[in-house]
Formats: sequence, C-alpha cells, structure tokens
Amino acid sequence: MTDQLYGGIEGGGTKFVCAIMEANGQILTESHFDTTNPQTTLSTCAEFFESHAHLGTLSALGIASFGPVDPNLNSPTYGHILNTPKPGWSHTDVVAFFRRRLGLPIAFDSDVNGAALAEQIWGAGKGLANFVYYTIGTGIGAGVILDGRLVHGALTPEMGHMRVPHDRAIDPFEGSCPFHGDCLEGLANGPALEKRWKTSAENLPPDHPAWPLEADYLAAMLHNTICTFTPERVIMGGGVMSQTQLFPMIHQRLKRSLNNYIQLPAIEDRIEDYVVHTPLEGKAGVLGALALALSLNPKQNQRRHNERHFAE
Repeated sequence: MTDQLYGGIEGGGTKFVCAIMEANGQILTESHFDTTNPQTTLSTCAEFFESHAHLGTLSALGIASFGPVDPNLNSPTYGHILNTPKPGWSHTDVVAFFRRRLGLPIAFDSDVNGAALAEQIWGAGKGLANFVYYTIGTGIGAGVILDGRLVHGALTPEMGHMRVPHDRAIDPFEGSCPFHGDCLEGLANGPALEKRWKTSAENLPPDHPAWPLEADYLAAMLHNTICTFTPERVIMGGGVMSQTQLFPMIHQRLKRSLNNYIQLPAIEDRIEDYVVHTPLEGKAGVLGALALALSLNPKQNQRRHNERHFAE
C-alpha cells in the first residue's frame, strides 16, 4: 500500500478509461468502459475507484473529457461538458458528480489539453516550452503549450472547428459537424471519413484516394496553427493518425503551403521531426488525466518547472 496515488479518467466519445498511478508515473491498474449515458458511465467510473480502495487513498483525481468543456474555476458552468455533438451529454456536470461520489480534489480539462500535458511530461513535448498536440479521431481537437503552460481562453481552444478550404468540385461531401457542417472536424474526423467513403478508416487501404484528401485538410489545419503559434513541434495522435502513410503527404503539402514564409530550420530541413506522431499512442488520453491529477501536487509542479528550465 502507498500514500501517493492519483486517479485519472479519460472521458472519450466511445469509451472512458480509468487508471490509478503512483507519483513516479507507474500505473497500478487501468480499465475502460463504453460511453453510454452520463449517469451509467460516470457511476461505472466511480465504482472502479471504489473497488480499488485497497490500493490506498487517492491524493487527487484528474478528469480529461471530450468537449467542449468548461475548465474555468470561476465560471458557473465549471466542470461541465457544454454543447457537444455527443447525444445526451450536453450540460453534464462531471466534476460535481465525482465530488459527491468520491470527495477528492479534482482537476478538470479537455481530453486534448490533458494529452498535451502528458506529452510535456512523458512524450514528444518533453523539454519543449512551446508545442501543439492534435488528436484526429472521433473528433478533432488541440492542446497548446506556450511558455510551458497550457493555453486557455474563456473556455478551451476549439481548433478542431476552424474553417479550412473546401473545394466542393473536388470534395462534394457536405461535412458531418452538427454545428458547422464543413468545418475541419466535419471534413476530416473519423466519422466524416466513414460517412464520405461508406466504410471506417481502418478499412481504407493505404493507396485509397481518401488519404491525399485527408492530408490536404490536415496540412491546411497545420498551416493555420503554425502561422498562429509558431510552435517548436506539432504532435499528432488519435485513431486516424495511426494511418502513418498520412505523415509524408502532410509534410509535403505543409511545406508547399507555407512556401518558406515561416523560416524555421525544423520546417525547412527536418519537417519529419517537426510534425510527428505521438510516442504515447493509445495512452496519451489516460496519461493526460493522470497528469491533471499530478498538477494539483505543488511538489510535482515545481519539479516539472525545474526540469523544463534545466532542459532549456
């Protein structure tokens, strides 16, 4: 039994992942559950932690949820999932549920912000002060680290809903986003691929015309991102990006689109090391939730701060 344990919940559109971790990063136990309705899903997660009480008392709980979410502690809707495309989940007060059920300190943010924190601690963002993490899967989202800290506005960045060029003569697909139609997510997430091509992404062969079109949209996304933040690296994860044949196509299109305007040697000479696949694939989400829990420990925050400045 140990006294430094942290709980994490990755709230995804298709599944929730729960884990318990020691402060040194060792995951002791982990399980996943289908995302159904809020009451059933959140109760199942609470039961997971209650059933593992024999491991010790949790110091904090981190929740990294699909969104959009409200992570603003001063907001009346703090801890809520807001207007979401996921049926039945809009306006769910996630934090209040777990406060009542588990009585723990809670850190709450979006799933992609959590994943960006995980990349900062354990992944391709380690040692970097400025980077962007994208997930391309059931949804599209981004977590932005600038000067070593997550970027928040009044809510969380919703970069998956940016507009990108959509030539209907080439791609007549109307888009699948229930709010914006043919925004980036409506054109390039996993459900859009399936709706456009009548089969899931994993069933599309590497030489299918879906992938050059997908690369067009993702390169446009990265053009906007790089011109806005000029990050030191862009990390990409999610189910769609497991199709690794996308990366060379994205690299080529991005360089052509930027046209040497952003004069970073990393882009001009080593773009394959600049736009990269996450090394945490499959784990970034739950590690992100655990990273949020760790963020409530002042000693862990100071250690990470010292490590970052030492790396610089």
